[in-house]
Amino acid sequence: MSDQPVHLSASGPPETIIPPISADLRKRLDLALATPQQDRRRAVSAVVADNPTFLEGWANIGDLSEQGIDAYMAYRVGYHRGLDTLRANSWRGSGYVRWARESNRGFLRCLAGLAKHARIIGEMSEAIRCDQFLLQLDPSGEASK
Repeated sequence: MSDQPVHLSASGPPETIIPPISADLRKRLDLALATPQQDRRRAVSAVVADNPTFLEGWANIGDLSEQGIDAYMAYRVGYHRGLDTLRANSWRGSGYVRWARESNRGFLRCLAGLAKHARIIGEMSEAIRCDQFLLQLDPSGEASK
């Protein structure tokens, strides 16, 4: 069970906030993203290999992957790791996971990338489900932009 509180709101469902990453992990990602383009995906993948629950890392691997199935795979892993992380932080399958919370963005980027690349590979029903889920998690639509 998580030590993270469930944030209840008088205006709707509870909000879950993914804990922020450490400064060391942020630094490692920043260094990997600063490598030459031809080495960048490999460098980010090395960071994620050491930290497989690192959602922002998975989102960056997806961003650095070839369009289609390669990107789809990275975003899908990040999405499922994100669901595990949300559940470990008191999320019970519904409620907000807002883009405004920086620590939620890795997961939301994975979900948005999964929607985009599901569409590219012809998985239209999955793309639609992902789009709908994004809006349920953050009705502002910021994660979809």
